[in-house]
Amino acid sequence: MSIRFSKTIATTITAALLGIAQPAMAGGQISIGFSPSDPQQAQALGMGLQMFSLMQGLSASGANAYQNGSGNAAGFFQGGAGNHGLIYQNGNGHTDTVTQTGNANSCGLFQFGQATNAQCTQTGNQTGITTVFGF
Repeated sequence: MSIRFSKTIATTITAALLGIAQPAMAGGQISIGFSPSDPQQAQALGMGLQMFSLMQGLSASGANAYQNGSGNAAGFFQGGAGNHGLIYQNGNGHTDTVTQTGNANSCGLFQFGQATNAQCTQTGNQTGITTVFGF
């Protein structure tokens, strides 16, 4: 009986030590995106992004970035009229770019957690939103 008990304890301790010695999981990210399928949805989403920008103390047009954390990078290129790009980064080590050419584009990129990477490219009369969670 004591030999079996000792083997069980030794097996449990070995399994626990192997669990501790395993390398850490590599980081990753999960992205969820939405692009409206009709003009009414596009208008509603565009208005929602503008309202969100205003609630954050940003502008309802042009390029807007909100960053909370360290090591975050946000970049914009806008060519055309009536474009609205919003980057919202909460966490550390995020990288994000919004490229809008043509007119009347609206894009929202939201990043949470750690070390995510996202891009938005629009070429005219496009609306979309992407949320990225990093771990």
